[in-house]
Amino acid sequence: MVPDSSATAARLKRPSWKDPRLLAGILLVLVAVAGVVLLVASADRTTEVFAARDGIAVGERLTQDNVVRAKVRLGDSESQYITAESGLPEGVVAVQRIGKDQLVPRASLGSVDELDRKPVALAIDEVLPEQAVAGARVDVWVAQPDERNGFNEPKLLLPGAEIAEVSEGSTTLGSSKTTVLMVLVEDGQMPGLLGAQANEAKISVVWNPGGGR
Repeated sequence: MVPDSSATAARLKRPSWKDPRLLAGILLVLVAVAGVVLLVASADRTTEVFAARDGIAVGERLTQDNVVRAKVRLGDSESQYITAESGLPEGVVAVQRIGKDQLVPRASLGSVDELDRKPVALAIDEVLPEQAVAGARVDVWVAQPDERNGFNEPKLLLPGAEIAEVSEGSTTLGSSKTTVLMVLVEDGQMPGLLGAQANEAKISVVWNPGGGR
């Protein structure tokens, strides 16, 4: 059987630019390229946000003095942080400790009324463990005075209390230097601690690596 030359020529004919299949193929390629470009651009985009300069304690107000600006890639989590474009919110405090150089998350900020823990100063005469730093957890033990000018057996008053700040206290003549711990205390625990301080009880702290859990 002799091949039909006209049919062969039709099969070898170059496709026309008006061929819908060709146009559809070109469109798919353009869409794919555009998607890759957008993906790369999105991954490369940085956002300027606020980070803690030296650490922000619970109850401390957010100001220009305790934050710095940092450019980071946040992607889909951008809405969870305070951006430089939106600016610092006014009248807010940290309801959770924000460590040094840590980005400022919106979830760590709130009003003073939202604070469920308040900082209380404890003057400690004993040498503290090196782990007793801001953000660490300690157990606070209290020994009440007895009738013989001594102290009763210590009892655990605050398990896993968070340290907000550590500073050196004053030194008086003939006495050792004290360390002042600012610990965060819940309202329900406040009467017991303030009562112990008013009664001149002996207060000791022990590092709690488990964080009270």
